[in-house]
Amino acid sequence: MPALHDILYQVRLRSVMGSTAVDIGSLHIDSREVRPGGCFIAIRGTNTDGHAHIPMAVEKGAVCIVCEDLPDVVSEQVTYIRVHDSAAAAGRMAHEFHGRPSEKLRLVGVTGTNGKTTVTTLLYRLFGALDHTAGLISTVCCQIGNEQIPSTHTTPDALSLNALLRRMADAGCTHVFMECSSHAIHQRRIEGLTFAGAIFTNITHDHLDYHKTFDEYIRVKKSFFDGLTPEAFAISNLDDKRGTVMLQNTPADKFYYGLRSIADFKGRILENGLSGLLMLVNEQEVHFRLIGEFNAYNLLAVYACAVCLGEDRQDVLREMSRLEGAEGRFDQLNSPGGRITGVVDYAHTPDALQNVLATLRKIASSGERIITVVGCGGNRDRAKRPVMGQVAAAHSDRVVFTSDNPRDEDPAEILREMESGVTVTDKRKVIVIADRREAIKTAVSLAAPGDIVLVAGKGHEKYQETRGVRIAFDDRQVLEEMFRMLEK
Repeated sequence: MPALHDILYQVRLRSVMGSTAVDIGSLHIDSREVRPGGCFIAIRGTNTDGHAHIPMAVEKGAVCIVCEDLPDVVSEQVTYIRVHDSAAAAGRMAHEFHGRPSEKLRLVGVTGTNGKTTVTTLLYRLFGALDHTAGLISTVCCQIGNEQIPSTHTTPDALSLNALLRRMADAGCTHVFMECSSHAIHQRRIEGLTFAGAIFTNITHDHLDYHKTFDEYIRVKKSFFDGLTPEAFAISNLDDKRGTVMLQNTPADKFYYGLRSIADFKGRILENGLSGLLMLVNEQEVHFRLIGEFNAYNLLAVYACAVCLGEDRQDVLREMSRLEGAEGRFDQLNSPGGRITGVVDYAHTPDALQNVLATLRKIASSGERIITVVGCGGNRDRAKRPVMGQVAAAHSDRVVFTSDNPRDEDPAEILREMESGVTVTDKRKVIVIADRREAIKTAVSLAAPGDIVLVAGKGHEKYQETRGVRIAFDDRQVLEEMFRMLEK
């Protein structure tokens, strides 16, 4: 059980009231979970302010309160630590409390609008194939070696994250690959961690409901690289117009990958079809099982990272050629009679959707039609809804607009906003069906032999959220069910 003064290392303090020699049995950011002998860190969140729950934390036995502003009433039995930034303090305190777990392994963070899950998942699988014990922290799931843990956030909160990294270190993980969302970076959930390396995939308009402006979204992503150490490596997509900007102030060693630029890790697509990608990677010809130009970038990022981590280039390419993609990322399935090809993909941004549709269009070179089912989530960036509608209609032969996760919004209003982006010419392609199951059923019924049905937006998710209630819903499962009905 560490003393308070030991876990306050590197925390920016404003004032101390009480003894810092007190032992701390646990850390908490949720006052309802406080245990006697614990420390409660009051964080100002987007929905609630932890400072309002300080009295509850004291009542439940907290021996220390970390806050930005002292409460009106203080207890003589409690130590109060006033800090500049409670969220940053939580990250640094958690890292010390758990024995600096990120220093016991090689931690790599992946950030960008699209590709984070695929890159981290491929790295986790690759390093397992290269006989390392690896950990994974992603949107889909977390892995400690072969043990799978359900994922609740793209990047967990600072306390949960450090506890998880401690478990990974104790389990013998030598490498951990983690998605670093812009929310997590901005909310200081990764504060205090030591990264061996970081990867930038790309950046497009997303999460503006949270960041408000695109410039702020870019600044947050860039701050991750600015905070790396000189001992770390930073890898960026040189073909993205902000690829060099991301690394311009990082003290880490810089490396770039690309398909169109002269880069440290250079790729060229030779063939792209349903059987996968044939590529030149630094002049080495390799066949990969993944499909599409966007996955060519993901594969280059994985290759670059593995090489920067000291792995043999030939071993890396050999094992990468055997890898499958992440769940819900360009998941392919066929109707029982092979009549129709289905694709389930997490694409929920205009850029990601356009990438998937462009790939399908190249594959459908013999006149096969693309029928797309897509929606937009509620309580999220409204500005992208018309763009999503425009992209889906422009690049599909038929499109069914439907519900994604409406959350607290009216599904009909979300669909109207999507429709507003569709051109007059493309409106004839569009059908609007709010019920997602019915939408998928309709898309399958419209398909002729050889056609491709894309169900986009939810990917790996196994639920649909409406008015605070989550019901079981799996796009792949529903699509398989509709395929079976079609064959009867």
